[in-house]
Amino acid sequence: MACHPGPAVAVTLLMTALAASAGQDGRGCLLVGAAVLSGQLSVGWCNDAVDARRDRAADRYGKPVVSGAVGATTVWAASLVALVLSVPLSLACGALAGGVHLLGIGAAWAYNLGLKATALSWLPYAVGFAALPAFVALGLPGSPWPAWWVVVSGALLGVGAHLGNVLPDIRSDLVTGVRGWPQRLGPARTRLLMPLPLVAASALLVLGGPGHRGPVGWAALSVAALTAVAGAALGRHRTEAPFAASVAVAGIDVALLVWRGAALT
Repeated sequence: MACHPGPAVAVTLLMTALAASAGQDGRGCLLVGAAVLSGQLSVGWCNDAVDARRDRAADRYGKPVVSGAVGATTVWAASLVALVLSVPLSLACGALAGGVHLLGIGAAWAYNLGLKATALSWLPYAVGFAALPAFVALGLPGSPWPAWWVVVSGALLGVGAHLGNVLPDIRSDLVTGVRGWPQRLGPARTRLLMPLPLVAASALLVLGGPGHRGPVGWAALSVAALTAVAGAALGRHRTEAPFAASVAVAGIDVALLVWRGAALT
């Protein structure tokens, strides 16, 4: 549970699906999945190990380290093993592709190790999310560069995910001394800002690059925009609504990325 299994599995499956839709063969898809999973595990375990002291101060007893289910030293060891494994698995997809993926993993580790408490807390999320589709594209035969709109939409999705992920914990974070970008904005402004990067990512995924958009793309964009606006509006009275909306819109964005996988480059 300390590895944040939900996000780790979701990101792994979605990136594997993106690799398949972009034209990777079976071996390539397996390598992408293994590399992404090892990276996600390393980041998740690192996060819980680093945050153990703050989580205890905030009484987050749902965390395995805080509840005593596992020791912080064990979680640290697991994160380092997964990090080491991610290097050859990433590079097996190609030197350039692997380097980009390792850059994304490094950004996530930098967030865990200190950037989360600075005004640049959004940057590791932007780099990490942008690196994932770039990793898949560069792993294709010939190592083609990803389309610019794919990279930018990934970065925007990362910023939106950061705002949504932090929003429920802003007040407890401030108590424990974490003053990242959302904490400095405050809950109200974070709630109102959160839909903007998510919807912008959806718009890029529908409108970016050549090809016929079709009713599927326009419908997805409309649903994403309505969901984001509704979540922000309901958030005034139901604190969980903006986060739920951000998860829904992020899901739509990733589905759009998979849908347009053939246009990845």
